[in-house]
Amino acid sequence: MPRPLRSSRSDLSRRDALRLLAATGAGSALGGSLLAGVSPADPPDAASREGTHNSESSASQDASMRRREIPSSGELLPVVGLGTWQQFDVSTSEKARAPLKEVLRTIVKLGGSVVDSSPMYGRAERVVGELSEELGLTDEIFAATKVWTRGKQDGIRQMEASMDKMRHRPMDLTQVHNLVDWQTHLKTLRGWKKEGRVRYTGVTHYRTGAFDELARVIRKTDIDFVQLPYSIQTRRAEERLLPLAAENGVAVIVNRPYEGGALFRIVAGEPLPEWAQRFADGWDQFFLKFILSCPEVTCVIPGTSDPEHCRSNMRAGYGPLPDADTRQEMVRHFEQF
Repeated sequence: MPRPLRSSRSDLSRRDALRLLAATGAGSALGGSLLAGVSPADPPDAASREGTHNSESSASQDASMRRREIPSSGELLPVVGLGTWQQFDVSTSEKARAPLKEVLRTIVKLGGSVVDSSPMYGRAERVVGELSEELGLTDEIFAATKVWTRGKQDGIRQMEASMDKMRHRPMDLTQVHNLVDWQTHLKTLRGWKKEGRVRYTGVTHYRTGAFDELARVIRKTDIDFVQLPYSIQTRRAEERLLPLAAENGVAVIVNRPYEGGALFRIVAGEPLPEWAQRFADGWDQFFLKFILSCPEVTCVIPGTSDPEHCRSNMRAGYGPLPDADTRQEMVRHFEQF
């Protein structure tokens, strides 16, 4: 049976609850975060756009995973999700799938929901669908995938197959992968969205060289999401695309936050600076919180097959974020390596 559309009403109703909690001093758990150079987890006006979710994160037993609105609907989305390129392209063996099952369990347990995949990622879509079904988490996951082919009919066949593999009807988000034949597929997806077969539409790319075309799509179409590369090392999106997405009411998913692991190789053996320990437990959170401190970013999707790495990634969605001055200091510190 097709899954019903998830309504954003319950998420939106949390705003009043947040205002009430703030008025009664329930936000005191964040009081210790108001340090020089660090923004509080929820700015004074954030109750109108970021909700709460219970979590067992070791980052703070009293904090909640930060959420941000999808501009086109007002639905609240957890800011840290999961990418599945390479890590989820595995066989049916229990040994290969056991850690991935724990990763999916961890994502949901710690307040996340976004799991991003693609037909390009080999068996990843099927693995996500089968494991989330085994865990009883299908309805807890915000399933995002892509269409990666040319031609209307091939696109339709591929998108139908993705729904079957990921066990999601409707699909939460279908994106045109790397802008391949995007005019054709977005036309199909607009019709599917009206019919309730897909909840949100978008486009993606992993190269900064595609930013001009991404900008054109944002300006000329009515997409809900854009997925793009952005990191402390690759900051070109700040110049044009991130502001443009905000101006046009387009949610932003960030891919390649660690530059395929290159960022960790750059800082290998280097201690996290003491001033950064006010908001990050390690370099992974340092890199992710740099991204999330950009208000135009809706969600970041680091990929991993390691449950411990997943837990650490998820903690980036909790607690304080660096402010503008601290962001500049982060860049200066990183660029010295």
